[in-house]
Amino acid sequence: MAKKTDIRTLIDRTQEYLPSETLALIEEAYEFVSQVYQGDVEHALNTAVTIAELQLNEHCIAAALLHEVPILSKVTLAEIEEKFGTEVAKLVEGVGKLAKVSWPKDLKPKKGAIDIETHAESLRKMLVAMSEDIRVVFIKLACRLHRTRILKRMPPAKRYAIAQETMEIYAPVAHRLGIWQIKWQLEDLSFRYLEPKKYRDIVHLVAARREERERYIAQITQILKEELRKAGIEAEVAGRPKHIYGISRKMEKYASQGKEFSDIYDLLGFRILVNEVTDCYSALGVVHSLWDPLPKEFNDYIVHRRGGVYQALHTTVMCLGTTPLEIQIRTHDMHRVAEYGIAAHWRYKEGAKSDGGFEERLAVLRQLLDWYKDVGGAEFVESISADVLGDRVLVYTPKGDIKDLPAASTPLDFAYQVHTDLGHRCIGAKVNRKMVPLSYHLQNGDIVEILATKKGKGPSRDWLNPTLGYLNTSHAREKVRQWFRKQERSENIQRGQELLEKELRRLGISVSDEELADLFKRDSVEDFFAAIGYGDISCHQIATKLAVQQEKPLPEVAPPQPGVSSAVQVMGVGDLLTHLAPCCNPVPGDEIIGYVTRTKGISVHRKDCLNIVHIEEKERLIKVEWGPRDQFYSVPVHIEALDRVGLLRDISAIVAEEGVNIAAASITDHEDQITSMLLTLQTKGIGQLSRLLSKLEGVRGVISVARHT
Repeated sequence: MAKKTDIRTLIDRTQEYLPSETLALIEEAYEFVSQVYQGDVEHALNTAVTIAELQLNEHCIAAALLHEVPILSKVTLAEIEEKFGTEVAKLVEGVGKLAKVSWPKDLKPKKGAIDIETHAESLRKMLVAMSEDIRVVFIKLACRLHRTRILKRMPPAKRYAIAQETMEIYAPVAHRLGIWQIKWQLEDLSFRYLEPKKYRDIVHLVAARREERERYIAQITQILKEELRKAGIEAEVAGRPKHIYGISRKMEKYASQGKEFSDIYDLLGFRILVNEVTDCYSALGVVHSLWDPLPKEFNDYIVHRRGGVYQALHTTVMCLGTTPLEIQIRTHDMHRVAEYGIAAHWRYKEGAKSDGGFEERLAVLRQLLDWYKDVGGAEFVESISADVLGDRVLVYTPKGDIKDLPAASTPLDFAYQVHTDLGHRCIGAKVNRKMVPLSYHLQNGDIVEILATKKGKGPSRDWLNPTLGYLNTSHAREKVRQWFRKQERSENIQRGQELLEKELRRLGISVSDEELADLFKRDSVEDFFAAIGYGDISCHQIATKLAVQQEKPLPEVAPPQPGVSSAVQVMGVGDLLTHLAPCCNPVPGDEIIGYVTRTKGISVHRKDCLNIVHIEEKERLIKVEWGPRDQFYSVPVHIEALDRVGLLRDISAIVAEEGVNIAAASITDHEDQITSMLLTLQTKGIGQLSRLLSKLEGVRGVISVARHT
């Protein structure tokens, strides 16, 4: 049974680094919380202990004890400020802002427990707090750590929701801040409830080989200690099993590469701690003299800090002849930063010491938040998750300078990271001296050379098309948008109108410009066209938003009954059979109307279907809307292309990649080497169709792609 945390535990931790005169504030805060909560201080105390483990000052610890008092009691922030001071009150206020997130009322276990808007709200508030006072985030992470430790006590739905939010928001934030001690616990505890079977399987795997693993650790530790002693290097050596979620990720990586997961050795890692930086390289020499290193598995994070914070040497060696083994080498100071990340710069002994690199990253974060202040949930989560919280790649300029970029960055993203003007003038790229497409995803260690014109015409609008994959970072996309915003307004309006008309014509959608401008909250149609012209609104966003608007169920609709189609809802009436008219093949996103047939229920048509436009019995038309259930819809698509070997193969590959089925196909060859294809595609709606048509237009030789009407 775990030892119960009490005030003595907290005081013992703080006495390790805080002067005795600072403890009075902590003890006073504890007494106050005990009175307010009538002795139920488990959560407050555990949160404060975690803050003490990060070795933050007495104000942070007091705020950790008090962080939920204004939320759970009638005590006001003004009272807290009067009793404990302004600094403590501000920290408590900051944590309180993070707590004000509206959770869905109908949480269901294992069904995407938090919706995208709630996710975005949580993430936005967390990042705002990071940009204003990072200590607020430390307290919130400590608070969440205790919540995840007691998930077992919660109802299944809430347990799953908190685990999901923890895995998607809190663990990535801890990772970005480099707080490894909190990150791995959040991941393992959340993983336990998100994927319980996989978690249990890995736990059993680790437990089953425990004795063999411990013998192996003892053997390797002894060898390393002896050889380091002989070399005159004072060092600590420790072998450790990897964490459960990390093992799961490694298993998935191996499976995707078709590699076997080696039970014991892939569960282990070794760490060597030394006193000085020069000792790190000396220790590395000892390790490599013992066992052959794998060249592609060596990383010098001392010279090139990972994430701007983490430092260590990483190497993988063929230990005892045939077994690959990961070894990390770092100084004791590097180890503290590795365990506690950015929090190490707020440790009590360092006082107000400034970390210029971190301040620079916070400035970038503030800029990103400013750019995305009006962006909707899904785009915000996707952009911030990639740019701020996601994995990173380290690549080099031809001169050897290192660039730290989000994973999946392209050469164009790299160019804009180096300099905005270089991005604008980019016409090509070489990676490791070989030409690559501008949509190539950069890998760790790549040497990137940008080919640019002396005087470019500026970026291409195609670079902003997300389906083409040229730009994957918010920074680069915003620089391109800014360039187009500076162009003549009339030019942007004209270009925007042309792009919109092309997209609506391609999708076979009839909708007024005024409706679309209102949907995107623009003051006028001209403002709407201009926003499309400079890339603030993409055609794919328009298609997706149309689909979402059409798919929203309205409150007066009766719930679908068994045996009744829920693809379409008949307004104000239940239990009516509906079917999609084959003459116009409507899909979600199309404006639709129902026609009451004599024997087959309601036939659903597009509003611009010629059969509806010319119908005489207008009284048999009835209002219908798209229902909420995911279904597939048949859509005929016409493609014209230059005939060549492999054309159909390339088109089929794009369709399959999008998860769309080809239900039927007819091909007609013409004398001028032009091929016409009529494909019947089974798609989920307008959003997916728009994305697919954009990709098909990029296939070599394709002249035009449009929905067939």
